[in-house]
Amino acid sequence: MSIAFIFPGQGSQAVGMGAELAKAYPAAQAVFSEVDEALGQKLSHLMWEGPEADLTLTENAQPALMAVSMAAMRVLSDTKGVSLAETAAYVAGHSLGEYSALAAAGALSLADTARLLKTRGRAMQAAVPVGEGAMAALLGADLEQAQELAKAAAESDVCQAANDNAPGQVVISGSRAAIERAVELAPKYGARRAVLLPVSAPFHCALMQPAADAMAEALAGVEINAPAVPVIANVLAEPISDPEAIRSRLVEQVTGMVRWRETMAFLASKDVNAVYEVGAGRVLTGIARRFDGIEAKSLGTPDELEAASVALQGGSA
Repeated sequence: MSIAFIFPGQGSQAVGMGAELAKAYPAAQAVFSEVDEALGQKLSHLMWEGPEADLTLTENAQPALMAVSMAAMRVLSDTKGVSLAETAAYVAGHSLGEYSALAAAGALSLADTARLLKTRGRAMQAAVPVGEGAMAALLGADLEQAQELAKAAAESDVCQAANDNAPGQVVISGSRAAIERAVELAPKYGARRAVLLPVSAPFHCALMQPAADAMAEALAGVEINAPAVPVIANVLAEPISDPEAIRSRLVEQVTGMVRWRETMAFLASKDVNAVYEVGAGRVLTGIARRFDGIEAKSLGTPDELEAASVALQGGSA
């Protein structure tokens, strides 16, 4: 049996996330304390007490989601004795989750990851004035159809496929006018439904170039180590281990498409038959279950961690 750990992206946040882990495990509490110290803010209090509107801000949601994922991983490794290097064939994360995957694999320190995601969140929010960008989910359309739709709707504006999440689930991103045109045109391009998403910025498109520039500067000053487990890059949908390649791909990721459908297909092609979504929410667990031959489980609560640690040490998922 081959196993991969996967890490959620933005949208999985909720007030209260991680509180049970902190209460149950000193190792988890230590992670939240270290992230708070690295950022110079009580992010853990915001995570556990809200308000939700502040937690949802991109600059808070991104490091917060990473902190929950890393708290769960720290419990597995330090409390339960589950070694990532000995257990997992691959790690991967959706958008900001790629940073969580890199931290879990030892490529980035926890403090650096928290600071990078704070910078990333601020830069992504600042790249486009509020209201000028938008994103929409296309249900029932494949990537080729989504790209054709984006091209037709763009006219002189930016409109791109941003997230190829699963068969029949693609997200497009760009200027608000172009995305609104795309929503109207969507049925002509095979989409069963097109839904504007409640996001504060048009992520993973060319409008994010100022944020990519900011991340290039931020990443230039951070030490990146070779990961203990191959990390599948969002923009490649294949594993990378070279620190400089990781640095470059993280910059490209800000404007590039998240190739999650291909990432899951890659895992399936490598005989990965069990994936664990580590952290808050169950979005990626639901997507993984759409791929034949892959069993998916969530790792975000003490009960889930207890069950998984027994299974992982016993050799069965």
